[in-house]
Amino acid sequence: MATALLPSYPVSDRLRRSFPGMVHLDSTNPVAVSHETTVAVATGSYHDTPNLKFAVNKKLSHGHGLRTRAVYGDVNKVEIPRQWYNLVADLPLKPPPALHPKTHKPLKHEDLSPLFPDELIRQEVSDDRFIPIPDEVIDVYKLAKRLEKLLETPAKIYYKYEGTSPAGSHKPNTAVPQAWYNAQQGVKNVVTETGAGQWGSALAFACSLFGLNCEVWQVRASYDQKPYRKLMMQTWGALVHPSPSSVTNAGRKILQEDPSSPGSLGIAISEAVEVAATHEDTKYCLGSVLNHVLLHQTIIGEECLSQLEAVGETPDVIIGCTGGGSNFGGLTFPFIREMLKGRMDPLIRAVEPAACPSLTKGVYTYDYGDTAGMTPLMKMHTLGHDFVPDPIHAGLNSSVVWTLFCCLLISFRILNLFCGVGGLRYHGMAPLISHVYEMGFIEAIAIPQTECFQAALQFARTEGLIPAPEPAHAIAAAIREALHCKDTGEEKVILMAMCGHGHFDLAAYEKYLQGTMVDLSYSNEKVQAS
Repeated sequence: MATALLPSYPVSDRLRRSFPGMVHLDSTNPVAVSHETTVAVATGSYHDTPNLKFAVNKKLSHGHGLRTRAVYGDVNKVEIPRQWYNLVADLPLKPPPALHPKTHKPLKHEDLSPLFPDELIRQEVSDDRFIPIPDEVIDVYKLAKRLEKLLETPAKIYYKYEGTSPAGSHKPNTAVPQAWYNAQQGVKNVVTETGAGQWGSALAFACSLFGLNCEVWQVRASYDQKPYRKLMMQTWGALVHPSPSSVTNAGRKILQEDPSSPGSLGIAISEAVEVAATHEDTKYCLGSVLNHVLLHQTIIGEECLSQLEAVGETPDVIIGCTGGGSNFGGLTFPFIREMLKGRMDPLIRAVEPAACPSLTKGVYTYDYGDTAGMTPLMKMHTLGHDFVPDPIHAGLNSSVVWTLFCCLLISFRILNLFCGVGGLRYHGMAPLISHVYEMGFIEAIAIPQTECFQAALQFARTEGLIPAPEPAHAIAAAIREALHCKDTGEEKVILMAMCGHGHFDLAAYEKYLQGTMVDLSYSNEKVQAS
């Protein structure tokens, strides 16, 4: 069955019903009492999980309960209802009937038949207290086995869905602790850059929890094209600038040279870092690549381990998309630990865009993190720091953050920071992921973007969720694996990362649906040249 492993954020009862039996592991404050056991349920429906009750953990600063726990106790069994309830049956006075628009007489069944199917007409005028819910509708409420049914595969697909977070992705997993550590140190202001706005949204949300001022430089093209991400950041209290801006020396320099500059992630980084470097009460936050960011994201994999253990499953294949590496590392690192301890032996597969194949075509060597060559040399898989990505829609983001090292020499406060990393794709892979790749703990493939969007449509039309372009890569690879199982008859357990929703990426879906999206690749010759 295609089963959602929900993330660590409270969701509505309606969403819990949509992903039946799926509750959250409280890893921040696990409960240990004699008659209750902390659990995370990974599949089935509520009637498969007897004696289930919810409790909200409020141990975070300012009383914000971001984690939930499920505990078994002596309470009634909860399940998806099998009937709808009709209030009309219990009203002491029945509501007045709808009238025909011409005769002004109460509507008859035949009056509505041109518009509605017979059963809905009967429900519309029914006095019955309960109306049975069809089994097929129950199955959709459960979202049970629909992707596997479409693929006709014996494989079982589990996806770790992070899209229920307030920002719609896995990014708050690191934004929240980064904001908290800054607040604990007495920092008043944090700054960052963002491209499409996913990371900026997460940081704005996190800062709102801990009373920090958040200032974001968003790439001008995205600032104009994706206004709703900007509004999300502003709703959470962030000050958002289009980059290049007139606020910083870096931005003013770019605008003097090109007043209509669409901006780039590199320019936005320069502006944010300049502000952090020149203000003692301001720090810079980053959303990917570095070790501590991947560390924060391991809450994803730790939850998966507990959730799968609760239903007696062990993954045979683990799949995640890779850009800067935070989501992939967060999912897979706890499983690599289990591999090293000899407790399981899954195949772990990284999936990247064919147009930005740092793992599959890049060279493992020391390289700069920026185009200008100002940052420390880090050993990683790289396409070369002169790499300029093609404008793909399904490209994977990385907060290109190595410039941070140049400004964190606090005693010296370097001011002139102009890195030239452009676009939303990054030339290198997170050093820690590069290292485990070289050690043979993971493998990597590259998939073209049209296959990714085709997979995303299949997923959306069966599971009901519209994936962001990034996890569409993981979905495409999972579908490949599931179809392979169909050919071989293997009943593999496939675990994949579904790191966020695509509600703000519908323009890319439009291009795919219109047939104007094209596949791009990055040749070995280009790698050697860069």
